Amino acid sequence: MYSARGVQAYAEVSLQSQLSGATPHQLITLLFEGAHNALLRAKICIEQGKVAERGKLISKAINIIDNGLRSALDHEKGQPVAGELDRLYEYLSRTLLRANLHNDPALIDHVDELLMNIASAWKEIE
Repeated sequence: MYSARGVQAYAEVSLQSQLSGATPHQLITLLFEGAHNALLRAKICIEQGKVAERGKLISKAINIIDNGLRSALDHEKGQPVAGELDRLYEYLSRTLLRANLHNDPALIDHVDELLMNIASAWKEIE
């Protein structure tokens, strides 16, 4: 029916469409969703014993946290909240490294729960 390549191309076009018209607030929301999806998929990889793919997905989530969410913090305008979020994002990244090292889905759940709580609060302020 549809090839995996075709589905992936469609998903990329859909994402590009979302990004092109997104406000800065919506872009942060998309980062939360991307990290959440990567963590859900990483847990599936743990269940299926796909070690390499699990590592890639956890790395993707860490990259979103560090280079997306963390780098978007405005430390000048956002103090003290930005400082607290910066420390929380650092904690989340370190915890995901431990989750990957120890193949621990409970740590992934812990990080995902914290991220989704922040995402929920973020959506409320729009």
